Amino acid sequence: MRIDGCVLAGGEGRRMGADKALVLLAGRPLLSHVIDRFAPQVDRLWLSANGDAARFARFGLTVLPDAAPMGPLSGVLAGLRRAAAEGATALVTVPVDSPFVPGDLVPRLCLAAETAPHGMAIARAGGRVHPVFALWPVAMAGPLADFLASGVKPRLMDFAAQAALADFPDDGSFDNLNTPEDLAAAEALLQAAR
Repeated sequence: MRIDGCVLAGGEGRRMGADKALVLLAGRPLLSHVIDRFAPQVDRLWLSANGDAARFARFGLTVLPDAAPMGPLSGVLAGLRRAAAEGATALVTVPVDSPFVPGDLVPRLCLAAETAPHGMAIARAGGRVHPVFALWPVAMAGPLADFLASGVKPRLMDFAAQAALADFPDDGSFDNLNTPEDLAAAEALLQAAR
């Protein structure tokens, strides 16, 4: 089984007031934190983002724009299509605004996916489901494209309703940094850990 990864950075970052991928945490862009934790777990890594791809050149990732921006599922679809073209069997996605990606994300998702009818798995921690942290078989690209073209409001959990849940002990690993206050709290956590 070959698993590729895709960091989803297609959002507009309105609550943060800036491009979240480039917002600094401990002096480094959020995207750098995510790459450091996620890249060792996958065979290839891409970035799903819209707009000028040149702003991400320093990270060395191929940027995959959405064919039709419809939320995170558009980024998932772009990643699935690329992963399939590269010969991968599955894709794992993470959001760019979650810099504390668990070091065992991919293995836990893989174990959970073995029990799912479609081989999909989603992270769960602290009683909460984190649907953007997910494993998607590349065979789901066609059904996902059909789902997005159907005209329904594209909600990730509507599409992934039959996914298995992979349990994680630390809910903090899935914290999203959506606002300057979230960023300040993450800075404080990192300072305390030093």
